[in-house]
Amino acid sequence: MNAFQLYRRYIAASIRGQMQYPGSFLMMTSGEFIVTFTEFVGVWALFRRFGQIRGWTFAEIALFYGAINVSFAIADAISRGFDVFGPQFVKTGNFDRLLVRPRATILQLLGYELRLTRIGRLAQGVIVLTIATHLLGIEWDARKIAQLVAAIVSGVALFVGILILQATLAFWTIESLEIANTLTYGGVEAAQYPLDIYARWFRDFLIFVVPIGCVAYFPIARILGHRAPIPAPGWLLDVAPLYGIIFLLVALRVWRVGVSHYTSTGT
Repeated sequence: MNAFQLYRRYIAASIRGQMQYPGSFLMMTSGEFIVTFTEFVGVWALFRRFGQIRGWTFAEIALFYGAINVSFAIADAISRGFDVFGPQFVKTGNFDRLLVRPRATILQLLGYELRLTRIGRLAQGVIVLTIATHLLGIEWDARKIAQLVAAIVSGVALFVGILILQATLAFWTIESLEIANTLTYGGVEAAQYPLDIYARWFRDFLIFVVPIGCVAYFPIARILGHRAPIPAPGWLLDVAPLYGIIFLLVALRVWRVGVSHYTSTGT
């Protein structure tokens, strides 16, 4: 059985387990949708009060909001194993089991659980994208579709990379550090708005350190026809989403270093 077939088995088992309690699944999924949609209503209320923010309209912000929430919903759904890595694997010594199996630890953690309840956030993001497209009257061509897909895929890679780095820290800290959530949930909140509304230092951090701006702001700004906050040729803005993939590859490299420092529980 190759890695893809094994991953499908993991996902099938996870789905069967969650479907044992359909009522709980429906309530949690609905709750996820309602909570995230309420947040979007708050954004709408903000723009209804102030009209625009630095020249950006509500419809344009909605495009940012929808794209980044679709990315995060997918990443959050497939990376549960990394989210609970510290308490569930390192602290208990259960990571030993993963190490003795003839499969990559990354694959096993990705297959730990597929959180179907994140369908609620995913549906909310798709609905917001649809609303934004209608309000803006965007005429989607092959280039714009490719840019949007690249932004979403790269966003998934970036958030998975952040969660992998968070899990890697547990090799030294045992417990997962909540401060890492400032880069996941905080990153989602920051990416829902254009970078040029932030201070220069924070904008540079979101471009050159944790490239959330590269996977969200640049491709969406290209679709909308806005200038980027930093001087850059058009082709560079088109390939900006690749930084999300690069960030994930770096995170996987750091993960290997963390695994080499794992010392089990000592029992």
